[in-house]
Amino acid sequence: MTTRRRDVLRHGAAWCLGTGLLAGCRDAGVTTLRPGIAGGWVGAQVDRGHAWRDGRLPSSAGGEPVRRVHTLIVGAGVAGLSAGRGLMRAGIDDFALIDLEDDPGGNARGHQIQGMRCPLGAHYLPVPDDGAEDVAAWLAELGLIRRQAGRWVGDERHLVHSPQERLFVPDGGLSPPQANGFWRGRWQEGLVPGAEDPAMRADLHRLRHAMAAALSGVRLRLPTWRTPWSAQLTALDQVTFADWLSRQGVRTRELLWWLDYACRDDYGAGLSRVSAWAGLQYLASRHGLGMGDDEGADAGGRDAGLLTWAEGNASLVRRLADPLGERWHGGLVATRVEVGLHDVSVSAVSAVDGRAWRWQARHVILALPLTMAWRLLPQGMPALAALRPLLSQAPWLVSNIVLDEAAPDRTGVPMAWDNVPFSQQGVGGVPMPSLGYVNARHQDLSQPTGPRLLTHYWALGGQSAEQTLAMRRALLADDWRTWAARVAADLARVHPEWPALIERMDLMRWGHAMAIPVPGLRSHAALAALWRPQGRLHFAHSDLSAYSVFEEAFSHGLRAAQSVAAASGISRRTA
Repeated sequence: MTTRRRDVLRHGAAWCLGTGLLAGCRDAGVTTLRPGIAGGWVGAQVDRGHAWRDGRLPSSAGGEPVRRVHTLIVGAGVAGLSAGRGLMRAGIDDFALIDLEDDPGGNARGHQIQGMRCPLGAHYLPVPDDGAEDVAAWLAELGLIRRQAGRWVGDERHLVHSPQERLFVPDGGLSPPQANGFWRGRWQEGLVPGAEDPAMRADLHRLRHAMAAALSGVRLRLPTWRTPWSAQLTALDQVTFADWLSRQGVRTRELLWWLDYACRDDYGAGLSRVSAWAGLQYLASRHGLGMGDDEGADAGGRDAGLLTWAEGNASLVRRLADPLGERWHGGLVATRVEVGLHDVSVSAVSAVDGRAWRWQARHVILALPLTMAWRLLPQGMPALAALRPLLSQAPWLVSNIVLDEAAPDRTGVPMAWDNVPFSQQGVGGVPMPSLGYVNARHQDLSQPTGPRLLTHYWALGGQSAEQTLAMRRALLADDWRTWAARVAADLARVHPEWPALIERMDLMRWGHAMAIPVPGLRSHAALAALWRPQGRLHFAHSDLSAYSVFEEAFSHGLRAAQSVAAASGISRRTA
């Protein structure tokens, strides 16, 4: 089909917003969406969560029927679903799982747009090493990985196809010259900029030696809660990653950009927001230093490949949720958890018809963010109260975009699975760069034809608590078209023609997408205390590891199920 270009690109600052962090655009280029674009907010039921937070849900009248179960799981993200699987494997079938959303999966849910599958959040899972034994055993059971030559190897059908990653490097580097608001440059393979630059290589060498000295032989693995904690890890957890890197003399702007991108990608916030432990945990446990040489392996890096699907990790969520059957109940907002001597009472309200529900359970697994768990417990809990000042969640925007025809590309490496612009600049008044976009149809086994589907990711935790709060408020306050225009402007800097081809954009706003591993959180004694049963309460959420990845959530859910089984006199079974 012949590409049509519509002259709907304008320049100026017409839709930059008013005050605070959103005052003034950092970029000259502003993009107007083509008239009649379809789309809107999808996914999370923001009103339900805020009604619960603000106390606007009807309270229990005390006359509602009581449903009795052995175990109730509150929260149907990966941790809650894993807990359900763990209970079934332990022989406990008398349980229920509730969540305020209509669909299970938490921030790993999926979506369909014009019949095409796409993610609303997490979209890949690294092939695990021997540390993540719980996840590895489950993936092997599903046939997604297998043991070969002493290591786990992914099924090629589910590994990211080539080309995997590319980086758009403007001619001018981090502060690109702009022609009418658009960047000049080309795509390169991989996401590490300036890999052959001598200064970059020297800084990388300095970082590797600093990591080795700081860790003193400690191997950081997933799940992190199984890594023996030590004094040197506590020291790393007390400072920001930015401060630690400065002390090590790491100053090359290309390396600092890549490390900042890595933190935003896994934690939703930048170098100045997360702890040095979190930065090194990322490098050592999942991705390595990304340079593709033997020295990178010495730093703890590994590259066994990434598993992914058209709908992202929603494919894994479905495999966890389907066996639950009628035990799963969506659209129920838990409002109160009261622990008694012999059981736990959980009050809930249906988001559909407003009916009050009450559950009586021998045990309750709270598979919720810790801030939500704190609000549900009227009697309070010292460990949760101690952690509250350190709990902060990163807002995200995930946008699925349909381009209605073959879209032109820029020079260099062709379209990859993950496509990232090399920049420290925000766009449209948003003072932080995006993470680029994923080609949602990259894994199609047949040659895709028809519309192009992109998933654009924007981690909005920023470099400070003030930026985090400002972005969360903007996500809630601004119309979806305002955010769609910002996303289009971000694409336009590299692909000037693309905004004119956008037919539809469905946007998922995550106000509290994931915990930010701020300094002091991971090493706090109260966090470790919540790994143990609190009487008849059992906590299960990736927050307990201070950050949100699939492996952490899955293993915490299984741990909670095993603690319920142990408290019930049931011998532990293998995962």
